[in-house]
Amino acid sequence: MNNTDLSQETLILGIETSCDETAAAVVADGKRILSNIIASQVKWHQKFNGVVPEIASRKHVELISPVIEEALLEANVTLDDIDAIAVTRGPGLVGALLVGLGVAKGLSYATKLPLICVNHIEAHILANFLEHPNLKPPLIALVVSGGHTALVYMGDFGEYEVLGETLDDAAGEAFDKIAKFLGLGYPGGPIIDKLAAKGNSKAINFPRAMINTNNYDFSLSGLKTAVLNYISKLKAEGKEVNIPDLCASFQAAVIDVQIHKTLRAARERTVDEIVLAGGVAANKSLRERLKKEAAKIGKELFYSSLPLCTDNAAMIACVGYYRYRKADKYGEEIVCSLDANADPNLSLVKEI
Repeated sequence: MNNTDLSQETLILGIETSCDETAAAVVADGKRILSNIIASQVKWHQKFNGVVPEIASRKHVELISPVIEEALLEANVTLDDIDAIAVTRGPGLVGALLVGLGVAKGLSYATKLPLICVNHIEAHILANFLEHPNLKPPLIALVVSGGHTALVYMGDFGEYEVLGETLDDAAGEAFDKIAKFLGLGYPGGPIIDKLAAKGNSKAINFPRAMINTNNYDFSLSGLKTAVLNYISKLKAEGKEVNIPDLCASFQAAVIDVQIHKTLRAARERTVDEIVLAGGVAANKSLRERLKKEAAKIGKELFYSSLPLCTDNAAMIACVGYYRYRKADKYGEEIVCSLDANADPNLSLVKEI
């Protein structure tokens, strides 16, 4: 039950359905979370060792209305109290995106509330602002998740420059594929992170692809192939695979490149603050090592608590708030048309 007077605050209803979490949240003034409801679909996708788009879309249809109702109830508000509706437009699975966007459009049309379309990657970055009120741009963001791996320079709210991104597999995708090959289960990231803590990260010298290139791009396909070939070779020779050592060595190869390029970007852009965002930001080893290495060169690392690392709607509402405030200044072009379509490949660019 929320007993705070909300009359002077801007309330945003956020809706997120980009992949396999159906989520809705109410956030006040872009920083105070009144509710953050997440209905996970992991149990439906686990037996396939990955997200099945058709199943994800159907589950979103089933869950979206009760999730929104629960978010409003927990926040102790009604749609009459809401100032705007923010929804993920992309990137993500097109069928999943269409469910959330369609519901948000319907609510906007029925209530006459502004509809604000949000970039999912931007939302992951801004999730950090929900828990770190003193955090301010400019900053460097390392976004690592199941579908995205990118280095982003954030000059201001709504102003972004993608410095580099993965040329093939995203970090989370690579973790899932290795876990699947080893029969460890899904999602692979948390499983590999836990096993890696018991292993020797220097046991196997896997390649650090593109670590010395002059750009900020990443490539994980070669590393993934090297790991799979290593496992196949041992099996062919009748030898056992030391799973903890393999997980630790694989994870170290991923993290080494990410840390090296993130710190180089922070130095070259002369920013003192770095944020870690996305589902893989929950990786304990990545958090600890990046924080330690950043401190050595006078940079400070910020990351969210685990619930805000994964897909959620509070981060969507947070972006919605800042875009809503810019709508007051720049006009209605910041507000989405009811004709807006889902964009599974939506790019993160300077918005205003």
